[in-house]
Amino acid sequence: MTGHRIQALLAMIALTIVVSPALAEKKIKALIVDGANNHGVWPQTTKMMKRYLEETKLFTVDVATRKQRGRDPEYKPAFDKYKVVISNYNGPAWPAATKKAFVSYMKNGGGFVVVHAANNAFGRWKEYNEIIGLGGWGGRNEKSGPYVYINAKGELKRDESKGRGGNHGPQHPFQIIVRNSDHPVTKGMPTSWMHSRDELYDLLRGPAENMTILATAFAAKSKGGRGRHEPMIFTVTYGKGRVFHTPMGHGIVSQRCAGFIATLQRGAEWAATNKVTQKIPKDFPSSDKVTLRKK
Repeated sequence: MTGHRIQALLAMIALTIVVSPALAEKKIKALIVDGANNHGVWPQTTKMMKRYLEETKLFTVDVATRKQRGRDPEYKPAFDKYKVVISNYNGPAWPAATKKAFVSYMKNGGGFVVVHAANNAFGRWKEYNEIIGLGGWGGRNEKSGPYVYINAKGELKRDESKGRGGNHGPQHPFQIIVRNSDHPVTKGMPTSWMHSRDELYDLLRGPAENMTILATAFAAKSKGGRGRHEPMIFTVTYGKGRVFHTPMGHGIVSQRCAGFIATLQRGAEWAATNKVTQKIPKDFPSSDKVTLRKK
């Protein structure tokens, strides 16, 4: 190798060393919060979601894990260091200071992604229920807010009758119906697509303020549902913050669905930046066929 070529190679290496940190700084800083969940596979699903976000080359992802049992007064994630927080948590209450910091983070423009049982958490935390829009279980009932669904005519209904919040039948594949194809998260998606075997949440209740439903799924009575179209992809505005919420993602099979993965990736980018730059993947499910990624 000539001296000229060696100098050129060294210059290229030096440039790479200088540029790489700058490129890393441009990535979206994301935080997954976990540590307890009524779904025992949460350690695996946290790893899966971390990998899915990192695969886009758009995110750097940290994980903040709360102690699984007892009090954890030192659980104080630095929310303000991140553009988006993803919750895979359903467990004991966070310390008061952590709750206050999270609400402040959201009011001041933070991004939040709610996945499946994260909407079961903190049933009596007023601000959290406002942030997530709708939730189930955790002591939720008519006092938590109306049961929100879409009727057969495509109309939004807010049922304020008495009753519990949260229900699902046995796991099964189900079809997602896109209701808003103009939103950055769902733009380019097929108008209907099959999601892999999962718990189909219905009877979700909450304030449902500043909420936009992007997609629904029909919870058939034969599968333990209400016979109505239930919100499956929706957004909430809270202060200056953006919330992306999906009740999908119960376990390993449901999180291997190419539709769930793309929805998570796109929802997280939108929550962080108010836009989506990712393309719909070629293996995205069709209206009648589930597509599973390898583990």
